[in-house]
Amino acid sequence: MTAANNLNQIKHLYSRAAFGIDYVDLQKIKALPVRRAVDDLFEASAQYEALTLPGISSTDQPARPFSQLTADEKKMQLRNSRQKVRMLNTAWLHRMSGSPARLREKLTLFWHGHFACRSNNAAFLQQLNNIQRKNALGNFKSLLLEVSRSPAMLQFLNNQQNRKGKPNENFARELMELFTLGRGQYTETDIREAARAFTGWGYNSKGDFQFRPMLHDEGEKRFFGKTGNFDGTDIIDSILERPEAARFIARKLYVFLVSDSVDESKVKELGDHFYRSGYNISALVKEILTADWFYDSGVIGTKIKSPVELIVGINREFKVRYDNPEILIKFQGALGQVLFYPPNVAGWPGGKSWIDSSSLMIRLKLPSLLLNGGIIEFDEKSDIEDEALTSLMMIKKQVVQRQVMSSPDWNRFLKGLPGNLPLDDLAAFLLQPAVSSTFLKAVVSTQVTKSEVLELLSLPEYQMC
Repeated sequence: MTAANNLNQIKHLYSRAAFGIDYVDLQKIKALPVRRAVDDLFEASAQYEALTLPGISSTDQPARPFSQLTADEKKMQLRNSRQKVRMLNTAWLHRMSGSPARLREKLTLFWHGHFACRSNNAAFLQQLNNIQRKNALGNFKSLLLEVSRSPAMLQFLNNQQNRKGKPNENFARELMELFTLGRGQYTETDIREAARAFTGWGYNSKGDFQFRPMLHDEGEKRFFGKTGNFDGTDIIDSILERPEAARFIARKLYVFLVSDSVDESKVKELGDHFYRSGYNISALVKEILTADWFYDSGVIGTKIKSPVELIVGINREFKVRYDNPEILIKFQGALGQVLFYPPNVAGWPGGKSWIDSSSLMIRLKLPSLLLNGGIIEFDEKSDIEDEALTSLMMIKKQVVQRQVMSSPDWNRFLKGLPGNLPLDDLAAFLLQPAVSSTFLKAVVSTQVTKSEVLELLSLPEYQMC
């Protein structure tokens, strides 16, 4: 393998598994064998560090139940709750933008979309986010069990109301359809019986998982052709005994890390490897990242960056600081991916859905806005949940200008580049797909400048990874 090919493979690895890599770091490791670079990514992400914000704790409970509050007190509590979720959003974005545990945070983002969940309780969301972070590279069964017992998911999918004689099927259905097997791998009877098995699973006032035996259906259930006095853990065990579950997860990770165009034969191989490993997530991810086909020319530079990947990539490359980090929530909303606010339990569809007529222009302008003191116009309107919860039927939309107030470290970025770096080499570093020679000829320069970098970052090719 040539040195140039090895460098391109390392860059691709970091683009997909680690939100990108800066020029100085790339030069340090460009000669590493790919397998060694993969091992280094895993080693840097070996330690788990919880994301815990002051003022967000499951032990902080209101003095009175929500139903007993006055209308004004309810509005205030909901406003405070939403503010805490926004704080959690920007704190996680900051973590992704600076943490050395790049692979762990990237996989946490994957599980955040896989186990999509909404809640007005920031403590519940923080706990779920840390469950996903702790188990991001661990064992899928452990991750699934902890997610299933988390108050955020129990609340979101109504299992708190799931009780003997009145089973609620929401969680049981999504467990199989979205979290483990996919459609066509179970029957409606399986859903009903699984719902009975999960009766009694809930949480207490402190936000801790609580099994409530008085609400649990102790009767026999028939699930996947077997009969027994099953509980929720038995259902999860039965699901994971099926190789189809391993292939379902392998397929979703393939789409996340490799390509939107799925090679089903490779997914089967990956799924079978995942199954034999006992659902070891690290083993599956490493199998993908060390596969020869992961570095094929038809894979490199073919995925559209998600809005979060786009923002985090810019932040990491230019060490951007923000006077008002909440502006990043505005950008997430404009681009169609707000952390902790998935559109539904299926999460964000991804792929080509990231690009539409309203988001494309903001995407192309984003580097200049964040790196060059830009001002952006946002269509201000309330979140649909805000409207429902505050009983406001309609809020007039208004266009406002917002100063981004960001501080990129341009000196660090430019000093990290060789003084005589050719423009096509700069383009090859900043962009995953090859940029047209026609464009490069149109940019006349004798040295790399901020304006040239911004021109390259504003190309459609920068939207790809």
